Amino acid sequence: MEIRTIHANGVEFAYLTVGEGPLALCLHGFPDTAHTWRYLMPALAERGYRAVAPFTRGYAPTEVPADGAYEDAALVADVRALHEELGGDQDAVVIGHDWGAFPVYHLAGRFRRAVTLAVPPPGALGAGFLEYDQLKRSFYVFLFQTYLGEAAVATPGFLENLWRDWSPGYDPGEDLEFVRRSIGEPANLSAALGYYRAMLGTTPPSGRYPALEGGITGPVLYLHGAQDGCLSPELAKNALSHLPAGSQALQVAGAGHFLHLERPAEVNRLILDWLGAPSAAEMTQVRPTGFTF
Repeated sequence: MEIRTIHANGVEFAYLTVGEGPLALCLHGFPDTAHTWRYLMPALAERGYRAVAPFTRGYAPTEVPADGAYEDAALVADVRALHEELGGDQDAVVIGHDWGAFPVYHLAGRFRRAVTLAVPPPGALGAGFLEYDQLKRSFYVFLFQTYLGEAAVATPGFLENLWRDWSPGYDPGEDLEFVRRSIGEPANLSAALGYYRAMLGTTPPSGRYPALEGGITGPVLYLHGAQDGCLSPELAKNALSHLPAGSQALQVAGAGHFLHLERPAEVNRLILDWLGAPSAAEMTQVRPTGFTF
């Protein structure tokens, strides 16, 4: 896989890429990087897609955004801009894990196919998120609202234990090395925690992006690990009822929060079956440069 850079939505993004064909945009979450897609991207390329995995705003080598915006609307604007700048069109597909799932829910209808992993659609969490067991799992969300967040994440063992709690039995050594390179510097770490501070309103909206409106406008394949230690599988049981007609919601047995790394063969198969192969016309047509997204 190659690493390249591109300017989109006022941010210089670094991204991994492999393959040729219609765009397959792969979005990572926390505490993770674009390298999380190292098993899926070659499979997408073999199927006939141009797989692209950006390091999202604030995650090095992508720059820390000058506007300091991490609200959902900023993430959605990033995906829109990346789609355009990368030459995507109506044949593009999108896959998002964890934080990467949030913009996918808002933009699913703009892509030919959409996949989300590990974070159920809006509305599915409901009161279940406030149950005691889930609040214990989600302690980090509230910790990150405080000035102690950066110090806690920088403490030896914090991220290792977070990964092991979320994906029991998985060895995250390689992934954690990628994470340290990406958010090891104070500015990058504060950026990564900025997503959570924007989510709960600790950091108010930047005012740069219009408020998001409307629900999910296109079918989504949703995958959740049956042993997810971050968001309980119980919270995902009603995911399908909060997705548009034609969607699918599946649990992956023997996998936790990072299911695409723990069970890559199975997860790749489910995703590729959902996406299908690009048609010959899609793979050979000239891409319009000014496609409106």
